Amino acid sequence: MSDEYQRWQTRFSAPGYLFGKEPNGFLKSQASLLKRGQKALSIADGEGRNGVFLAEQGLDVLALDFSPVALEKSRALAKERGVTLRTELADVATWTWPVAEFDVVVAIFFQFCGPELRSRIFASIKRALKPGGLLLLEGYRPKQLEYKTGGPSQVENLYTRELLEKEFKDFSSIAIDEYDKMISEGAGHGGMSALIDLVGRK
Repeated sequence: MSDEYQRWQTRFSAPGYLFGKEPNGFLKSQASLLKRGQKALSIADGEGRNGVFLAEQGLDVLALDFSPVALEKSRALAKERGVTLRTELADVATWTWPVAEFDVVVAIFFQFCGPELRSRIFASIKRALKPGGLLLLEGYRPKQLEYKTGGPSQVENLYTRELLEKEFKDFSSIAIDEYDKMISEGAGHGGMSALIDLVGRK
């Protein structure tokens, strides 16, 4: 088993919810773009706060994560909130991605992979979206290394506007927003943060 797997298993095994039970702020702010009945994929969904939020909006959600402990908490949160959430134990690096299956893909703070793997996953996300499908992505910018309030310590894992514009240049539309903001998402993400958001249409 990889060190990364063990690290997340340990983090998710702690009592409570590492990033809280409430959805990511950026995702919540885009709720008006979501439509009941849409099929959504939330990658590296962890303990389910984002997948459960999507299900609460009436979407048919598949939550993907490689941590059994996280998915157990995810199912418990869905039950607590009275929604249905499909979960799958999988590593996004080796998962067999479907083609043109999802109306929405949500990718929040999945910055555990280096440039080569990240490009492969971005390409897989694009393939998995239906034509006209929506991508909601949030991550940290390199300035986050100064704040040290969450995220990876490797600068190459962080996002820049240039990187995202290049990776998603074949989308019909993309809107990118860069800003610094105080966030409070459980014990895992807290304090001033250097964020970058992407709203894209295939």
